[in-house]
Amino acid sequence: MSIEPQIRYCATPDGVSIAYWTLGEGTPLFVSSPLTFAHAGLEPRIPAIAAFYERIASEAMLIRWDPRNYGMSQRGVERQGIEDWANDVTAVADSLHLDEFDLLAINLAHPAAALAARQPCRIRRLALLGAAPVRLADLLADKDQAAVRSLAATNWMVFTETHAHFMQGWEPHPDLPFARFIRESIDQADYLRFMAAWREWDATPYLPNVSCPTLVVAGGNNSKHARMYAATIPGARFLDVGVGTPNAIATMLSSGNSVIADFLREGVADTGRDLAKGGLRRPDSHATGTAVILFTDIVDSTALTERLGDARFREASRALDAGLRTAIRDAGGAAIDGKLLGDGVLATFASAAQAIDGARCCLALSAASELGLHIGLHAGDVIREENNVFGGAVNIASRICGLSAPGEILVSDVVRGMARSSAGVEFEDRGEHEMKGVGEPVRVYAVRAEGA
Repeated sequence: MSIEPQIRYCATPDGVSIAYWTLGEGTPLFVSSPLTFAHAGLEPRIPAIAAFYERIASEAMLIRWDPRNYGMSQRGVERQGIEDWANDVTAVADSLHLDEFDLLAINLAHPAAALAARQPCRIRRLALLGAAPVRLADLLADKDQAAVRSLAATNWMVFTETHAHFMQGWEPHPDLPFARFIRESIDQADYLRFMAAWREWDATPYLPNVSCPTLVVAGGNNSKHARMYAATIPGARFLDVGVGTPNAIATMLSSGNSVIADFLREGVADTGRDLAKGGLRRPDSHATGTAVILFTDIVDSTALTERLGDARFREASRALDAGLRTAIRDAGGAAIDGKLLGDGVLATFASAAQAIDGARCCLALSAASELGLHIGLHAGDVIREENNVFGGAVNIASRICGLSAPGEILVSDVVRGMARSSAGVEFEDRGEHEMKGVGEPVRVYAVRAEGA
């Protein structure tokens, strides 16, 4: 198949001209550029990208569009907010008279999440690949990023050549080196305008309101950020494919056995599906997903038993256990009955804000009883089986619980990042800690009421 896109145009509510093209028939699937930069007219000249587009178009109606200030869309546009970029997609969908569509957002998670949250009945399935930090101000605060912005502002040619060299694994088409592709995709003024707008991009308010089936895919160095998206979007699946460069991503996506293609084709109901090329498969009896994990443990239960006596301690611990499970349920969580923890409770939540709310309710119940609690929270992948959960993330949550002082809630850096602007609390840095069975130190934070 030879791709010769016929460029069409539509206008957004704020009057911006957006370029797009379509290819193939079937379920409409919006796909953003796999190359960080975007030029819908030039991308089909790149063999790996063309193969990717051809694969999609063989099963669906592929829709490629250029965001404002990129590629063949209108340049020099001042408005660069998350919802402005989401409106670019809406304008194309309206022009095509689409009631619903799928969306594969590559390095474009923020506006994709905003669109899915604002139009829940329109997005059929959402796949996020290459997620940046939920709050892009965190990325821009990095010293290396500051150096990149400085180079972009002072010498655009050197910046594009350096950036192209940095994208390891990229195999340039003889007629279209990647540095030239960047310069064709966006000019210096628009790139600097976009980088300035990034400071305000924050996906936090949108993620808990995404209700469509969602797959979050991590590739390369963005696994930590992708997990935050997966843990905050209700019911989202998470997959780490271990590739991050443009060419590797395009090659993976063009594969007929891609889990992303399977997800967009059939949804996520089949828990026995192959997860990656090479045959990795989940057992049919298991379900894998991302969750925020809460652990509680009664403080010094052995000494308490000796001081209170067996009967009194058993009565108090049973009453507290029942109260904790009710508080967890009321906060939107699920206590795991299949896990035998002695004097502790394990629960999972769909969002960090819910988990922190549940933890604070548990702490209040403890304060009203004669039994103190250790409480720890972490987020990550879990394997669910018959009302039980397993996995490294569960072990880390347990270790964090053990680090907490009596009457204290400790959370991992992952949970803090997810809940920083949504949980109505503050976080006190408690430093990094080595944990048994965990390869890297884990930074933890104590939860504090706002203004405390």
